Amino acid sequence: MTNEEILKEKISSVRPFGDSFEKRAFSRWQSLAKPLGGLGVFEKIVCRLASLQECDFPTVARRALAIFCADNGIVEEGVSQTDSSVTKVVFENMKAGKSSVCCMAEVANCDVFPFDVGISPNGTANFLKGDAMSREECCSSILKGISIAEELSRNYDIFATGEMGIGNTTTSSAVLASLLSLAPSFVTGKGAGLSDSALQRKIKVVEKGIELRKPDKNDVVDVLSKVGGFDIASMCGFFIGGALFKKPVLVDGFISAVSALCAVRLCPLVRSVLVPSHVSSEPAGRAVLDALSLEPVVTAGMHLGEGTGCMTVLPMLDMALSVYEKMPTFSDIKIEAYKPL
Repeated sequence: MTNEEILKEKISSVRPFGDSFEKRAFSRWQSLAKPLGGLGVFEKIVCRLASLQECDFPTVARRALAIFCADNGIVEEGVSQTDSSVTKVVFENMKAGKSSVCCMAEVANCDVFPFDVGISPNGTANFLKGDAMSREECCSSILKGISIAEELSRNYDIFATGEMGIGNTTTSSAVLASLLSLAPSFVTGKGAGLSDSALQRKIKVVEKGIELRKPDKNDVVDVLSKVGGFDIASMCGFFIGGALFKKPVLVDGFISAVSALCAVRLCPLVRSVLVPSHVSSEPAGRAVLDALSLEPVVTAGMHLGEGTGCMTVLPMLDMALSVYEKMPTFSDIKIEAYKPL
């Protein structure tokens, strides 16, 4: 079988989730002695966790952050402030527990797993000169993400996503512009930090890449293989793996959300496992979450990547679960319950 055939077989194995535990979790929230819906999106997230774990009191005690690291050939077009060598440096820092997200993960009690899914010299090609990768390579990368999810599913309750790859806001912008038929000028931002003139060059690169490669917006694999990156493709597979192995997956920032959108386009049932973290300050950060019908938990102007948005949300989720598990009900304290009006 080809990689594409194997991928289609795995996607067909994803099954829908029942809603009985989700309804029971909602009923519990309604019974707690507090204003109805008072914890907002956190109540929805806990209900989703109950559905995925098929239990009345879900847990996220064992949490893993998977960081997908890859280089992008488009960097040679001057779309980033630094060159591709930085990807490997940060990857090594992650393995040593010294990157930004590692510091945050220690506080959030989350295990960190950086994965080399295409660091130079094994990165993608410059999509102004040819397809970023072959269709077979793209499917292989997606399958790699599914395999990582399978491995982590044996020991963890919830997954978080992160990425590292110089130039990957460019590839993500190209992928999103293609999938949603949006103008590159709308979806392309300054990434890790560009001048106004460099941003204009980056927008032109995305425009020219889409014009040259002509990705088919109705074919996710075609879009990813022509203008995407190995980090986006493998993270897309990781989200599919979350659905396959019934694990909630936290969506990080812009690049993570674009990967999640790719996964949902390939397998609509993936949407059931997505847990939002924050809205990126990248221009299309809100647009991609809207396309996924996800409501961000945090709006803090973050654009660091690596999974830092996910780490910000995990302690907040711990607090929401504590309320859900420990707070008395209206009946317990013998007062009349609030009624939805």
